[in-house]
Amino acid sequence: MTPDQVKLVQQSFSKVAPISDQAAVLFYDRLFEVAPQVKSMFPADLTEQRKKLMATLAVVVGGLSDLPSILPAASALAKRHVAYGAKPEHYPVVGAALLWTLEKGLGSGWTSEVANAWTTAYGTLSGFMISEAYGKPQAAE
Repeated sequence: MTPDQVKLVQQSFSKVAPISDQAAVLFYDRLFEVAPQVKSMFPADLTEQRKKLMATLAVVVGGLSDLPSILPAASALAKRHVAYGAKPEHYPVVGAALLWTLEKGLGSGWTSEVANAWTTAYGTLSGFMISEAYGKPQAAE
């Protein structure tokens, strides 16, 4: 990721953070709409899960300017997700739901530059996480 992309992700997330509860609801609603088969991997009451999602995003977004600092946590998260039933093919679906949520949350602030920055960020981290969890040869850059 370029420094400009990191800045775009961080600036745009700062606009979503104040509406994190609504953003998390949108995210899970969208995820279960496009991939209903993953709903069984989650608790019926998503209250805590939504908080974890937004807290994790905040840590990741905050750490993008020093990517090596967040890779150990991303690795551990990826390995935990295997135990929950996550598979490599779930990552693109989750990414699409995340990008859709950000687009809805940011409205006119969702520019092509912001979309590209988030796509790059998610691709970088999900590639690393897949590699860590399943041994596929992809690394964070």
